[in-house]
Amino acid sequence: MNKKEKVVVGLSGGVDSSVAAKLLIDEGYEVIGAFMKNWDDTRYTITDEMQWVKDSEDARKVAENLGIPFHIFDFRKKYFDRVVDYMFREYERGRTPNPDILCNREVKFDLFWEEAEKLGADYVATGHYARKDKIEKNGQIYYRLLAGKDIKKDQSYFLGQLSQTQLKHALFPIGELEKPEVRKIAKQENFVTAEKPDSQGICFVGKVNLPDFLRQQLAPKEGPVIVIPREYYNQFPTPTEFASERERLEYLSRNYSYKPEDGREVGKHQGAHYFTRGQRKGLNIGGFKERTFVIDTDVVNNIIYIGEHYTHPGLYKQALVVNNDELHWVRPDLALKPGESMEVDLRYRHLQPLRKGKLHQFEDKLFVEFDEPQQAIAEGQFVAWYIDNELIGSGVIS
Repeated sequence: MNKKEKVVVGLSGGVDSSVAAKLLIDEGYEVIGAFMKNWDDTRYTITDEMQWVKDSEDARKVAENLGIPFHIFDFRKKYFDRVVDYMFREYERGRTPNPDILCNREVKFDLFWEEAEKLGADYVATGHYARKDKIEKNGQIYYRLLAGKDIKKDQSYFLGQLSQTQLKHALFPIGELEKPEVRKIAKQENFVTAEKPDSQGICFVGKVNLPDFLRQQLAPKEGPVIVIPREYYNQFPTPTEFASERERLEYLSRNYSYKPEDGREVGKHQGAHYFTRGQRKGLNIGGFKERTFVIDTDVVNNIIYIGEHYTHPGLYKQALVVNNDELHWVRPDLALKPGESMEVDLRYRHLQPLRKGKLHQFEDKLFVEFDEPQQAIAEGQFVAWYIDNELIGSGVIS
């Protein structure tokens, strides 16, 4: 490696990015530290403290410890426009967004890279538990996004919307390490972040009371909570044959069209857009022997539908759909053409065990079929697909 290569590390004030910077120095890079100031509004966070102030000071101390330059990049307005506003729009549509994935695509590897380039950087680096390498295929270089070595911390799912251009300039120094090794290095270096707990909650915002947070844009509105009995599904016998493969996939990915008369009202809520499929907390509904779960939300009519017990049929689907305009291939050379299919491993939540399944590409959309029915698949979430330990694509569930 040319030792003059320059990398700007996103120092978040946490232990992972601190150790990432240390490792890059050891590898001979010219390292600059930078903190991203994206959010400073504590009105809706669970703690009142200005967490970004503490985090930025910890990041600065780590930079001083390492003897590297330190900058603060102010992305507050762009972060709101690109990430927070997106969240509001998705919840308003009755979908469940993943802001961390958007944060990586729009901020950490886009806005941050723009600022790093101004400092003459060749790369940006973060403390993600992920890896990358590259291969040559038909004379073209392709960058591969690989799962982190620590399967308990693997964050490749959160990076599933990155492009080849973004991956080209990205480094993940701790991807080959497990968390205890990272903590050990931080202690050896006397980093103030060595014992700091991992961050939780929304990317750069922190832990929030979601309904309170969403009330900034989405006003409370009382509506009914309807419980759907298991007997409701008896009217839908499983077809024994299908006219086409598409018809079969549409059946497996179907949504039920619940109506209030399909069940009975058991309570009230303060806004259907505050809830997501599979949610059980926040319902405040009593009188059931088993736990109840949200099985659907109707934001147009402001109705929440719930089912009793985690085995309720309304919680399960065996396929989902990704529209072509929300489909992304990290490896464009592997993108399916209409009529093609591919066996893959699948994940639609962070750190969820990989599920076996198959992709089916049509002219207008991609069907994602699982070998077994899956619980609580929610529109707006991201599904990612892997071959071995490489994440090759992802998309928004529609």
